[in-house]
Amino acid sequence: MPSPSPKCYNQLSSSPHTMNTSKLPFHLLLLISTFFSPVFLSDTIAATELCNPIDKQALLDIKQSLGNPRILRTWDQNTDCCGGWFLVLCKSDTNRVWFLKVLYSHHVFGQISPAIGNLTHLEVLNFSKLPHLSGTLPHTLANLKKLYSLWVSYTNISGPIPEFLSQMTNLTDLFLTGNQFTGSVPPSLVQLTKLETLHLDKNKLTGAIPANYGSFARNILYLTLAGNQLTGPIPKSFANGNFSTLDLSRNKLTGDASFLFPNPNVFEIDINRNLLSFDLSKVKKFNSVLNHIDISFNNIYGNIPKSLTELTGLQYLNVTYNNLCGPIPTGGTLQNFNETSYFHNKCLCGAPLPACK
Repeated sequence: MPSPSPKCYNQLSSSPHTMNTSKLPFHLLLLISTFFSPVFLSDTIAATELCNPIDKQALLDIKQSLGNPRILRTWDQNTDCCGGWFLVLCKSDTNRVWFLKVLYSHHVFGQISPAIGNLTHLEVLNFSKLPHLSGTLPHTLANLKKLYSLWVSYTNISGPIPEFLSQMTNLTDLFLTGNQFTGSVPPSLVQLTKLETLHLDKNKLTGAIPANYGSFARNILYLTLAGNQLTGPIPKSFANGNFSTLDLSRNKLTGDASFLFPNPNVFEIDINRNLLSFDLSKVKKFNSVLNHIDISFNNIYGNIPKSLTELTGLQYLNVTYNNLCGPIPTGGTLQNFNETSYFHNKCLCGAPLPACK
């Protein structure tokens, strides 16, 4: 077969979509080269980017401080942080970052960067289930005046719970569960007048429960100090404490707790695994809406009061491993629970335990 002529070859090798620039005027060539230049493209991206540059730089600093983990691989200098960065949300009206959540990763190593304080429009911040996240809480968190939900849980963050948290007056939810915090429980957190949920459980906190923790300004849905090394008595101010759920379990608390049960605000009381010692017989009244009571593993003595049968909404009861004695009152919901709610006492008897002799 004869080879194609030069003219034929040019036709075969030319794509129908290929622009013959040799015939274009010089000014048009200059325009095309300018449009496709790297400088023009970067300027165009910057002009259309929604992300605030302060927010973007803060997020990039945070990523670096966390060891540039794979979970944050979408956080790219050349992309818009309001346009698809994983775990980040921006407000549609201001294009400021209001939501940041980094969680469930074994590939996060390092500390929370002080640059977190530059995200001044944050409302929700969550660092959770990050076992290699260490260091302390940076003081720049106090700059986040709009923050209402702060979660730092199940990390290796240590040091005392900072006093500056009391300056974050917009907080409604404070979760510091499962870290390595040491020192005392800060009394200053009572200054958070909007607080609804306070979790300081599963840390290494020591000392007494602050006496003013019965005086939060509004109803605390959950107050949990469980799983620490707290000592001393439960403050008497808890008799009228403004909380719905109270969990003081797994500490080293001593003394009386009988005054908790008539509290008109509380729905759930958990004081198990302490060193509490008081006569349960002296509790003449239980709050009628109590639905959860756990007083197990203490040194509580006396009889189970008849007034406990009046709690028709009681869903959970555990009085095991105490020194209680006498017949279990009949009525209400007390016989709805099996023997595992009552056993290992001094001489409790009656259904669901064996009959009294």
